[in-house]
Amino acid sequence: MNSATVRNLLVRGMLAGLAAGVLALVVAYFLGEPYVDKAIGLEDAHSHGHSHGDSLEHDVEVVPRSLQSTAGLATGVLVHGVAFGGIAALAFCFALGRVGRFSPRATALLLSGCALLAVYVVPFLKYPANPPAVGEEDTIGRRTALYFLMVLLSVLLAVAATLLGRRLAPVLGTWYATVAAVAAFAVVIGPAYAFLPVVNEVPEGFPATLLWQFRLSALAIQITQWVGFGLLFGELAQRLLSPSPVTSPQGRAVSAAH
Repeated sequence: MNSATVRNLLVRGMLAGLAAGVLALVVAYFLGEPYVDKAIGLEDAHSHGHSHGDSLEHDVEVVPRSLQSTAGLATGVLVHGVAFGGIAALAFCFALGRVGRFSPRATALLLSGCALLAVYVVPFLKYPANPPAVGEEDTIGRRTALYFLMVLLSVLLAVAATLLGRRLAPVLGTWYATVAAVAAFAVVIGPAYAFLPVVNEVPEGFPATLLWQFRLSALAIQITQWVGFGLLFGELAQRLLSPSPVTSPQGRAVSAAH
């Protein structure tokens, strides 16, 4: 693949990431933000309940909540979408033709699905997202480090499983090689789940329903972004790398690139 093609795919990946970010932003605003507001309301009620008379002190918001939930949310989601779209496009350039005889469209969707599982879902099952009222300020560094360690392990094991599947494919066939690679990934990721520390800082009395609604909404945002990107980028990559033939007035098929 020449540099011009890689550059074109990179641009298309960033555009697809931006479009997928818009979809994720809609889900985040209408599905996720109401649960964030409820969690913040519970946190404020709890802090006010433990204050006494004239000693009540209010923390000054550096950024107003109204700005956080609109412009701040949009900036974060869209910038993230463009960045991960560019990275995913470069990964696509490397993966195309190396993970099987898939079309560009299928490769993009497969890559997005695997990345969703390795980068988000697997770490999420060990260290799920928590609303603002959950978690202690003194442990935020430790919790962040553990989460990114889980992401790193998951990605490395996913790459190793992919390489294992490629090695086994000539011997076992594509289907059984894929099953063996997935099984190997599950067997190795299990001890990581078991030995990495458990983080459970949910305060007593916090509504379990609200906690899981927030976590499910966080998962829905990521699914929307990754699947949306896979579909959009796959279509753009397919049109660039495998343009559909068009029929000339004489009835002969000619390349769409001409």
